[in-house]
Amino acid sequence: MNPSVFPMGNELPEEYSKYFIGQAYLKALTEKGGTIDNVTFSPGCRNNWHIHHKGEQILLVTGGRGWYQAWGEPAQKLKPGDVVHIPSEVKHWHGAAADSWFSHLSVSVIFERAFNEWLEAVDDETYIMLK
Repeated sequence: MNPSVFPMGNELPEEYSKYFIGQAYLKALTEKGGTIDNVTFSPGCRNNWHIHHKGEQILLVTGGRGWYQAWGEPAQKLKPGDVVHIPSEVKHWHGAAADSWFSHLSVSVIFERAFNEWLEAVDDETYIMLK
């Protein structure tokens, strides 16, 4: 079920899916001037903690309900219309609510030699506690 006005895309390729719990879908919308991707999460799907080194990320929520959490901070509920700016070097994760599909546009603001560092999974115990 695609909650976004943008195309849902295909299941994540293995190079990315290993950093997710659950099923997510990816549709590249453009790569001009940085990438913009539509990422769709099935209910309960979330990505691992990760850090964008020498780059930033902007999430534009387009459908469903989800979560964003920066390391050491409480998780934030996300709904359509929400915008999250993730500065470089901030450890974070994002994904769907347990009972809802979730979709956001991921806008990458890339600087020279930018890369992502994928870290540990968001464990079920932590995720289940979200209200």
